[in-house]
Amino acid sequence: MTAKECIKGRRSIRQFKDQPVDHELLSEIVETASYAPSWKHTQITRYIAVEGDLKNKIAAECTSAYKRNGEIIAQAPMLIVVTYIKGRSGFERDGSYSTVKEGSWQMFDAGVAAQSFCLAAYEKGLGTVIMGIFDEAKAASYLDIPEEREIVALIPIGYPAEEPTAPRRKPVEELLSFQN
Repeated sequence: MTAKECIKGRRSIRQFKDQPVDHELLSEIVETASYAPSWKHTQITRYIAVEGDLKNKIAAECTSAYKRNGEIIAQAPMLIVVTYIKGRSGFERDGSYSTVKEGSWQMFDAGVAAQSFCLAAYEKGLGTVIMGIFDEAKAASYLDIPEEREIVALIPIGYPAEEPTAPRRKPVEELLSFQN
């Protein structure tokens, strides 16, 4: 599979087969995703794989703002909680910001890593969907997230039980401009 095929072929999957995700396969996916670029090579992104009762508790109790997310998580065999280590990406060693973007680089790096994770999963035959609407504080308390880390996104993962078509894309002329 070429990079273009991977990028164009990956879809957000919201229906999964009742088939567990092999832990060794997940390790391979994370190893591939670890090559995502990061600010000054800080590599701040961390992944937590959640299964079973804890996954179902997060689905039931951390998605009241958007119930559909809870339904998707509940029927997925595994949930990946994407976190980052705070205060490194976009910061100097003394804790000051490196750019006017301030701490935004943390989310940028975590987003790049999350997409790299999803593309690596797709290449291995797994489906994912990146979720941002959830009760972060409650999920963090269930997962014992250390103080120096923050949850960025939830990613249900499993073998796809659907093949969604690609949504319409904006034309390149709308996305790209040239200046001299």
